[in-house]
Amino acid sequence: MADANIQGAGKLPVITKRVQNLGDMGIWQRSRAYHDLIGYINGTSSAIQGIKTTDEMFESEMIKNLLRLFDFLEKLVEQHPPLEQPQRFGNKAYRDWAQEMREQLPELLEQLLPAAKKRYQSELEQYLMEAFGNATRIDYGTGHELSFLFFLCSLFKAEILQEQDIVSAALRLFNRYLEFVRQLQRTYNMEPAGSQGVWSLDDFQFVPFIWGSAQLAVKSPFDPSKFVDEQIINDFKDQFMFISCIDYICKVKTGHFGEHSNQLWSITDVPSWVKINAGLVKMYQKEFPVIQHVYFGELMAFEAVSPGTTLSNARLGHVAPPPSKRICIGTSNLVPPVPVSVAQPPPVESLSSDLNVGDSSSESSDSSVVLRPSTSSVSLVAAAEGSGDKPSIPAEGEATKKEAAE
Repeated sequence: MADANIQGAGKLPVITKRVQNLGDMGIWQRSRAYHDLIGYINGTSSAIQGIKTTDEMFESEMIKNLLRLFDFLEKLVEQHPPLEQPQRFGNKAYRDWAQEMREQLPELLEQLLPAAKKRYQSELEQYLMEAFGNATRIDYGTGHELSFLFFLCSLFKAEILQEQDIVSAALRLFNRYLEFVRQLQRTYNMEPAGSQGVWSLDDFQFVPFIWGSAQLAVKSPFDPSKFVDEQIINDFKDQFMFISCIDYICKVKTGHFGEHSNQLWSITDVPSWVKINAGLVKMYQKEFPVIQHVYFGELMAFEAVSPGTTLSNARLGHVAPPPSKRICIGTSNLVPPVPVSVAQPPPVESLSSDLNVGDSSSESSDSSVVLRPSTSSVSLVAAAEGSGDKPSIPAEGEATKKEAAE
């Protein structure tokens, strides 16, 4: 697929990369896409608190169809087993899988989308295709995860998914995506993309830690200090996304957890999951995934929000509001959410590094946050302390462990 789809002569590409230099970072952080993304992440956190991944939940037909899409992608992996090669990392069979995925995905999405929503197909395709790693470098990282979040957020903005899908979109669909990219990582020995090593939160993912901590914000069966205990991992890895991530790390890394995953280890000093969630969101905003490789379009728009538009916070520590009371993202008409403040967002040059996410258990009151790109690692403990408490889709029923010593 071409890098961009041109709508017409003399017009900007509909789907294209927009962040080319450091100056564009400030524009990105004021963009509608940025506000919708953070709103979607925080809105989902509010909705899934206290809900286990294994709990029964509403699954619409669209969610079920999207889940079956991953069954097809898994079959493609079976058709492209890893090759015998001298290199330890980056099995070249991944490139064959990625090429066939890109060839087949457009028709699969066309089958899924209602006729009235097919105008969004090219944009949705681009986000989904970019969500499984880079075929040139054979790597995967948080930038690819971000592309899948763009895909999810776009489904809601285009009203392909509805408000009642918000829980299953995270705990079913995103979790299925997470399981699948882990399969890709292990099968093809994919390298981490853009990882800062021991000083990054994780080599491959970020958002499952945010949403996983939100799950634990209400009626958590264990304290944060216990999440690295072997018994806790064995008992709760299927029930909570956060523990699932810890389990995966323990399988692919060797040595003491505090040595190979220092940032996660520091979480054990944070007293509550509400504070952990707020600190993780702050860290995600400051140490944002590599955004220069991400595409923008109509649904995830690079255009700036109106002055005074605020970023919404997750409200954790109590029962989630019903869907009709949640304001997570705008609609397909790109109508901005009603701001809770009219304060002018500060210029990027004047922003203090001590960003206030706001109390996760109270109403959002922060003005728009514009974040300066950081070159150093952010301490999660400090962040938390600074915040408050042709194919066809298979019908339903059809259906190498990576070693990385640090």
